[in-house]
Amino acid sequence: MSEAPGRLRARRRTAVLISGRGSNLRALIEGCAAPAASAGIALVISNQPQAPGLQHARAAGIACAVVDHRPGSRADFEQSLSSVLQAHEIDIVCLAGFMRVLSADFVLRWRDRLLNIHPSLLPAFPGLDTHRRALAAGVRWHGCTVHFVRAEVDAGPIIVQGVVPVRLDDTEERLAARVLEVEHRCYPLALELVASGRARVEDERVVIDGAAAADQVLINPLADDS
Repeated sequence: MSEAPGRLRARRRTAVLISGRGSNLRALIEGCAAPAASAGIALVISNQPQAPGLQHARAAGIACAVVDHRPGSRADFEQSLSSVLQAHEIDIVCLAGFMRVLSADFVLRWRDRLLNIHPSLLPAFPGLDTHRRALAAGVRWHGCTVHFVRAEVDAGPIIVQGVVPVRLDDTEERLAARVLEVEHRCYPLALELVASGRARVEDERVVIDGAAAADQVLINPLADDS
């Protein structure tokens, strides 16, 4: 659901950067549709012109932009990206399946306003193939992490983590599907915590305001996991 311009300006104007299907984008759009939401999705950017996730944004009436990374250098790409974000007066940026590594300069410009979601319980299994590596390691618990972005890949203060059990008969596909379900719960929660000002960084750790903070920064779906 799109927001009237005046209403959206009362919220933290958020851009979501995608490269593919945009399932977490859809979860963020749904989360920001809540009347009391502190963030509003004002812009969706893809580095892939044919990214299926752009359809989610268009269906919701959200502005879309394509900033192709291929024609020039990374510096050129990031300058174009910054220009689009500035033109839309963006406050917060969410990376949601955005398959480009951003430079230290870009990350610094958006320090503590740039979020990412990773399909593992960081600092375990940074990088790619997280579900395969989790199964190979024989871990009993796996999940996802929403964190503030730093220059190091898959590093930065952790905002929300979601936990799922690893079953003996799991395949990569089954485990990935279970993790994706909890990703769709974690990312909207993390964005709300940041946009509302309840989550802040102190000494490179996230502090959450409120008496129920401990319950809100760990999503454990065991109760409804069959």
